[in-house]
Amino acid sequence: MSRILFVVTGARHWTLSDGTKHPTGFWAEELVRPYQAFTGAGHEVVVATPGGVVPVVDQGSLAAEANGGQDEANALQAQLADIEQLQSPVRLEDVDVADYAAVFYPGGHGPMEDLSANPDSARLLTQTLASGKPLGVVCHAPAALLATESDGGASPFAGYRLTGFTNAEEKQAGLADKAPWLLQDRLVALGADFQEGDPWAPNVVVDRNLYTGQNPASSGPLADEMAKALSSE
Repeated sequence: MSRILFVVTGARHWTLSDGTKHPTGFWAEELVRPYQAFTGAGHEVVVATPGGVVPVVDQGSLAAEANGGQDEANALQAQLADIEQLQSPVRLEDVDVADYAAVFYPGGHGPMEDLSANPDSARLLTQTLASGKPLGVVCHAPAALLATESDGGASPFAGYRLTGFTNAEEKQAGLADKAPWLLQDRLVALGADFQEGDPWAPNVVVDRNLYTGQNPASSGPLADEMAKALSSE
């Protein structure tokens, strides 16, 4: 079928407003569920990270309370261990969007640390958006869109309807008061038409070829929508 690029954070921590480093990485569900959706539809997944570093999972995303129980958490961890591409990612700097049918960004707080200011990611996002290929971004990963705002110029994502992890969800997660900035606020300032759904409930917003999801529960439905678009091409 087609090749799908997963752009995954290489960060291992998120620097909070007081300078402390909060351990993080990518969020397991937001990588595993889309991986299953795409590979289940016959697509090949390629993982890219800044510098080609092996990404780390946010351990909080493997906790029982984040997955509806210990059995579900154990199953998710086993599914994650089976994704061999995570052990040998390609360098984000070397990626050519022409080689892929779609691009997907899983979340976790990691993208707030590295992808939010990564010029190679910004180039890829801008090129993918312009190409018309499906571009999926979920939860905290829309932080990567912030890097597309050029000095003195608007982001190409300005005016797009989109969603991401909300201020309400960050407050309920207990990190809003410690965050150097909140994602929803920054996306609104970027010029996006932010679509806020109920906290923790699935919310997928599609505007042209941009597919965004609000939170972990949105990652599977978002990938399903992208897979439908790919199958209709």
